[in-house]
Amino acid sequence: MDESRDFIEWVGQDMSVNILNCLEDPSDLVRASAVSRSWRHFVISNGLSKGMCLRMFPETSMFTRVIEVKNMFKPVVAEVDDSSESARLQREHRAFSYLIRCLTVFSEENCISNALFASSTDNYPEESVKNTLQPSDRLDNRASYWSSKGAANPAAPETLLYRLASQLCLITEVHVHPFQAYFQIGFPIYSAKAVRFRMGHAKVNLDIESEVGIGFLDVQDFSDDKFVWTYCSPEFPMAQDNSLQKFKLPEPILCIGGILKVELLGRVQTQEMDGLYYICINHVQVVGRPLYPVFDVEMINEKGHCALKYTPESTFNLSSPAQLLEAGPSSWSHLQRFSESIRTWEQMILNTFRGAGPLMIDDYDSDYELLD
Repeated sequence: MDESRDFIEWVGQDMSVNILNCLEDPSDLVRASAVSRSWRHFVISNGLSKGMCLRMFPETSMFTRVIEVKNMFKPVVAEVDDSSESARLQREHRAFSYLIRCLTVFSEENCISNALFASSTDNYPEESVKNTLQPSDRLDNRASYWSSKGAANPAAPETLLYRLASQLCLITEVHVHPFQAYFQIGFPIYSAKAVRFRMGHAKVNLDIESEVGIGFLDVQDFSDDKFVWTYCSPEFPMAQDNSLQKFKLPEPILCIGGILKVELLGRVQTQEMDGLYYICINHVQVVGRPLYPVFDVEMINEKGHCALKYTPESTFNLSSPAQLLEAGPSSWSHLQRFSESIRTWEQMILNTFRGAGPLMIDDYDSDYELLD
């Protein structure tokens, strides 16, 4: 007891890795890396932050490398040289430490950016899938909704395809509001029997802006073989009710690639004038958090392997991308200096309690920002 010994050195590397891998709170791992230089080196060299991220979000196994973007406002210069093992490990530690914090502590917002496609549309463009982006059932004094074509078979499914706000989004819920035809006799509600959600990425470029183009694309252009679906939800029953119905996923899902497919399974309502079954949707919401601009992905192949792009300069304002774009370089410089000074004071306090001397802090080391 008279001679203090380093815990990691005492129990050995393998046992220390097993013990630290039992930590469940990302902040605990960050605190461990702040104990001393040797502990920090141990956490980084053994890839413990990356390992925790993989355990909590298996989808991150698709990241084959980390690209650290050094500057957001000048032409992008990224660090891609993996020749130094030490540099690669430190880069991964910085990126995965902040990524796991973003995936476990966040505010929720609507993550849909655009409506891409509907498997059928009754009257285009008046009943386009674009109408589901608006929460109101009326727009410019007319009804606003998407309607499928009529079908004699009540089991006939429909598909709606959306682009999310970022290629990396953490999704917790999807909300769907069936449309009630207040202009038809009896005010029928054209809901589906059930709904299911798929998330993934496209194998081809889907940069489609023209409304006319969307209306006349062949269904085969958006068939399943054009996508890689990395997640499929359970089926959720849908009520024939004029309300925003909330479908919570069994666990938060990291969508890599930014594509959501809403599968509407089965029909319950016929239209009086033709006796056919229809599905009509007023509004779709995707609840979660887009991780851009701090994180982005660069797709490598059709199997979904990709590079994780990490921009440390943008970590101060991840929850508000709109404000980020308006901040400007001068605001960035001021906030970055303020953040660095806070980290320096935190380190001085830690050193005081340890009785240690000054400790140099890396320019892009955001470990201490992760402590709540």
